[in-house]
Amino acid sequence: MKKALVNKVNRYIANIGVSYVKLHNLHWNVVGPQFKAVHEYLESLYDSYADVLDEVAEHLKMEGRYPAASLREYLELADVQELESGDIRVEEALRVVYDDMELLKNQAADIREAADKAGDFSLVSMMEDQIGEYSKQLWFVGSMLK
Repeated sequence: MKKALVNKVNRYIANIGVSYVKLHNLHWNVVGPQFKAVHEYLESLYDSYADVLDEVAEHLKMEGRYPAASLREYLELADVQELESGDIRVEEALRVVYDDMELLKNQAADIREAADKAGDFSLVSMMEDQIGEYSKQLWFVGSMLK
């Protein structure tokens, strides 16, 4: 795997890692109408992000590369911004989730394209699966925001 693709994948890993922590923050601090439903939904999201993080990192290891694996690396590489602790209203929490997830979906699409050019078909398949899941979750969140 070429360095440029490794760098894209590590930035993606960093964004997933920061999102994982951020989703915990939202889960713990969301308030307002529909608290219980959103609280539980956020938990399901961070559980799924943990699986994505592991799957993508293991792909790099299978390619003989090292995945970003520290909070310091995540914060240096990530485009997703941390969120301060404090009460966050349901609608605001969902908008944060939507925006970050859209960024992840676009990043996965970029990696998918680069992986296709590099002939890394297992990474292409992985990104296509993740893009499909992001699309579904974006629909869910978008529907909750209506």
